[in-house]
Amino acid sequence: MKSNAIKYGISCALLIGAMLFAISIGSVSVPILDIVKVIGSEAFRLPVGDDVDPMYVSIVYEIRLPRVLLAGLVGASLAIAGAAFQGLLRNPLAEPYILGVSSGASVGAVATLFFGISLPVIGMYTLPFLSIITALTTILIVLYFARKIDRTMRVETIILTGIIFSAFLGSIISLIIALTGDELQQIIGWMLGSVSMRGFRYVGIILPFFILGSFILLMNAKELNAMSLGEERAQHLGVDVGKRKLLILIAGSILTGAAVAVSGTIGFVGLVIPHLTRKLWGSDHVHLLPLSMIIGASFLILTDLLSRTIISPQVLPVGVITALVGAPVFAIILIKQRRRS
Repeated sequence: MKSNAIKYGISCALLIGAMLFAISIGSVSVPILDIVKVIGSEAFRLPVGDDVDPMYVSIVYEIRLPRVLLAGLVGASLAIAGAAFQGLLRNPLAEPYILGVSSGASVGAVATLFFGISLPVIGMYTLPFLSIITALTTILIVLYFARKIDRTMRVETIILTGIIFSAFLGSIISLIIALTGDELQQIIGWMLGSVSMRGFRYVGIILPFFILGSFILLMNAKELNAMSLGEERAQHLGVDVGKRKLLILIAGSILTGAAVAVSGTIGFVGLVIPHLTRKLWGSDHVHLLPLSMIIGASFLILTDLLSRTIISPQVLPVGVITALVGAPVFAIILIKQRRRS
């Protein structure tokens, strides 16, 4: 119990520190105490006070706070989805980007932007809704073809099938871009992955999907522990494997689709963070899932901070930074797996 409190204490301290650090640093530095005052006044609808510069209020509340919250939600969504996929498929290489889920969500989002689709009733939730639908469809198709290729559904087969579908879906996105006119800049910028200039509206878009998807996965943490030992053993332990697998895939697709809809394609977060968290705190999914979520949020907040300060005043897409970090980690994990086998 005490060790768990330490794990969560360190992880939450890292998240709070990352948020304050990211809000404070920029072209105009904002003192930490002023950040606390601005956020507290907005939260409790109180006057800020004459000792806080009005410019700081605008910078914190209108620009940096929504960006940091969005980065945190996207990072948390991708990390917990990656941890769930890795547990389900019993392989540390499994993650939304590798399995084609991100590419599927991207096709739905790009098509929505290209055709200007807006569904009645759901309105601003059209983009994440269609991204989730295409993400879920993609993972189901990947699993279907993997079963056709290999009846035993080996993890290597699933991952290779996911990579093939990612390439195929990438060609569809390239075709849409080739046909794009005025929307080209918007789609290209979105595909590179970014959380800049989004505002609280985008936080409101991802938040309900994040809550729903995370809740489903956290409620299936013990079942993930059982399934990580093998499906047959999980069945002997009384787990309804088919039902639980479908729930986990749906939840992972909800999280990935919503994250891709608001931030574009940000790869390897779902690979690196669960792997790091498992090394640090163990593989019990009851704790691995929430800890991955917290550390994933911290990671993307700090990565976004790096992307906007490393070559300031220019801003790098955050997806470029995560790819630079994630690709070598992917190679190292793959080499270690091959050596073991």
